[in-house]
Amino acid sequence: MFKGTKLYSIFANKCPKCQTGNFFKTNNPYNFKKFDKLNEKCEYCKESFTREPGFYIGSMYVSYALSVALMVVFFVGFVLILDLDMYYVLTGLVASYVVLIPVMFRLARLIWINIFVKYDPEKRQLAN
Repeated sequence: MFKGTKLYSIFANKCPKCQTGNFFKTNNPYNFKKFDKLNEKCEYCKESFTREPGFYIGSMYVSYALSVALMVVFFVGFVLILDLDMYYVLTGLVASYVVLIPVMFRLARLIWINIFVKYDPEKRQLAN
């Protein structure tokens, strides 16, 4: 993945401004004590990640869209490709969703902040 793109920032857990510092305190979404803890600001370019109270409420809409898309893909895979009974399909959907909740939470927040913060190559040069 190329630095300088929003996809790099989202999938590498990096600051959207300089793409050098980490957005979340830990890279492991399954560290349940810290999976939702984000740094207050980037340690390199000092971009604030806590922009204003309630800023990340909008990421719930992103999370909902990601969840619906993922469930549709899994449903199609379970029903059309694997031809499973509906009981197994629903069990598989619920299990897969529960397992992916921390990942979806983090992706939604990273997507949300990347909508509003643009990559600045000058900040990246200052960070290095």
